[in-house]
Amino acid sequence: LAATEREPRLRPPAEAPVRLFTEPELARYDGQKEGQPIYLAVKGVVFDVTSGKEFYGKGAPYNALVGKDSTRGVAKMSLDPADLTHDITGLTEEELKSLDDTFNNVYKAKYPIVGYTSRRILNEDGSPNLDFKPEDQPHFNIKDEF
Repeated sequence: LAATEREPRLRPPAEAPVRLFTEPELARYDGQKEGQPIYLAVKGVVFDVTSGKEFYGKGAPYNALVGKDSTRGVAKMSLDPADLTHDITGLTEEELKSLDDTFNNVYKAKYPIVGYTSRRILNEDGSPNLDFKPEDQPHFNIKDEF
């Protein structure tokens, strides 16, 4: 991410309640409509990046990341469409460290959390994943999110 994007800002409080997003719901917040919030998910956490619309809005350098869970792209610092996914399979230790650093020092530090992706707590068929424990997720600590 650009050096200016890494500069700390105070994270504004979330104005809406935290909610669960399906992929089609998250896709509605892709920065293409003027006046609509811009959302980006990393590690299943949905951030409101509207205040950074110069980075994430329509035609902006990182617009490809928004409206979806772009965890792999953030980890690899890649805008390749194949990397714009939640899937972290096969990432190197260095990429996972980069993901954690960017998640904590850019997204959590600057942008309000507005929800979570349904993939984090639901099975593929939409039923609740009764075995889901946030603390068991790789590179995830719910206590650090708030």
